[in-house]
Amino acid sequence: MALSEDVLTTLKILIIGQSGVGKSSLLLRFTDDVFDPDQPATIGVDFKVKTIDVDGNLVKLAIWDTAGQERFRTLTPSYYRGAQGAILVYDVSSRQSFEKLEPWLQELQTYATKPNLVKMLVGNKIDKSRVVSREEGKQFARRHGMLFIESSAKSKEGVQTAFEELVQKVIQTPGLWESDAQPSRGISLNDTTEPASSYCSC
Repeated sequence: MALSEDVLTTLKILIIGQSGVGKSSLLLRFTDDVFDPDQPATIGVDFKVKTIDVDGNLVKLAIWDTAGQERFRTLTPSYYRGAQGAILVYDVSSRQSFEKLEPWLQELQTYATKPNLVKMLVGNKIDKSRVVSREEGKQFARRHGMLFIESSAKSKEGVQTAFEELVQKVIQTPGLWESDAQPSRGISLNDTTEPASSYCSC
């Protein structure tokens, strides 16, 4: 078993998307290899840590899973700050969840503090009857410069690959993570790097 000092870096990964698309189920399947069909909706933010091997390097992931409901959006700025990767999830059996991807992407671009953050689009619930084609997902991802994969938290398909491919791309992106390899000193609540007026919820 490798010692903690062999960890190359710690990465902050976000999971975002509409409520009910399976964000928490993806996270639980990836970190604990469990699936709960009655998984309750996330209240606020859930947080899990998992260390994986990427091309022979141990990388610790701090994965943030956010509530998709509008009433928790006040968490937004601090949630996005410092993230190196983001997984944007929709449900292939829900056209509405696919159509709501644009606002999530805009929010990510507004609040992310790293301009070269790696984005991955995940079409989840492929075990269900789909209404969004794979080609539609691929086209959306291509249009916005995102990685793309389809998955099922229920059957496990694509889950591990989604996280591994995202992390691999982050590690391959110069300047995205090296300066963050030092231990974190915590988050300053006084950090006002983005202007207060940069987001309108009207």
